Formats: sequence, C-alpha cells, structure tokens
Amino acid sequence: MSTVKYTPRLATRYKEQIVPALMKKFNYTSVMQVPRLQKICLNHGVNGATSDKKLVDIAVQEMTTIAGQKAVAAKSRKAISNFKLRENMPIAARVTLRQERMFEFLDRFISVSLPRVRDFKGINAKGFDGRGNYNMGIKEQIIFPEIDIDKVTKMAGMDITFVTTAKTDAEAYALLEELGMPFKK
Repeated sequence: MSTVKYTPRLATRYKEQIVPALMKKFNYTSVMQVPRLQKICLNHGVNGATSDKKLVDIAVQEMTTIAGQKAVAAKSRKAISNFKLRENMPIAARVTLRQERMFEFLDRFISVSLPRVRDFKGINAKGFDGRGNYNMGIKEQIIFPEIDIDKVTKMAGMDITFVTTAKTDAEAYALLEELGMPFKK
C-alpha cells in the first residue's frame, strides 16, 4: 500500500510556474535564490480582554477555525495601569502557519475570503517592511467562510503577516503577485 503525500495546489503552482517565472524576471542563477514564502502569521488583538476573559477564548476558537491549526492566547509582557493591564494577562490570539497549512490558507484567503470583502478593489501594496515581508489588516473576521455569522458576538479584525525569504520589497511583491495576491494597480 503506497501513501500518496498531499500537496496543496498553490505549492505545486509555485514549484512548476512561479519559480521559473521569477528566475527569468530577476536573472537568478540558482533555484535556491528564488524567494519563497516561509510562514504566515495571524494575530488577533482582543479589545476588552482585560475586563472579560472569555473574549480571548472566543478569539482563540475563531482563529483555530480560520487557520485550521490550534491558535494560542498571547499574553501581555508588562503591566500598564492606565489600561488595567497586568503582566502575563491573555490579550490576543495568534497562530503561525507553515508549509502545507500555509499554502492552504493562502489559497482560501485569495480565492474565497478576499472577494467577500465589501467594496474590494485590491489590497494595498504599501504594506512591505523593507526586508521582503508583507503586513496587512482585515477589519472583519466574517470574510472567512469558516466563521458562522450567527455565532459571532463581536466584529473583530486581525493582522496577517506574510514572511518571505526575499531580500527586497520588489522581489517579495513579485512573489506575492505571482502567488495570486490582488494588489491595487
């Protein structure tokens, strides 16, 4: 009995089409020079987590549903008395996706979730950090089809970071555009 390893369609497309296209565009001499997506980090800061502990649990549950991987509660590093925040208090939910889960999430995000955004005209190309990583924010978690709108108690957004091995923003932009990110023209 042979075991067939599952490969996401975006990972296959990266190897077969995107790598040769980027090698040609940037005149790379080796396949190892081609930038690749390392990980996708999702972060969901919970407003009002200091007063209600259940909000963080709900956020962790939603993030787990969206990512398809167990999310963890992020804790505060230091106490801030003006915000009634103590050290090691759970205030956010986060998850880091790599390899197959990363490609699966990116595929669903590009083809299903982004088109569900109201008045969507493309994502902003100004979210690059100068080192080849891209950051973006989402205003509502209900754009993901995994979330049941009837069970949502509070609308919340999240930050998504795409970490690449690209050295420059131009290389990272080309990589993400080839992967299918709909940047504004």
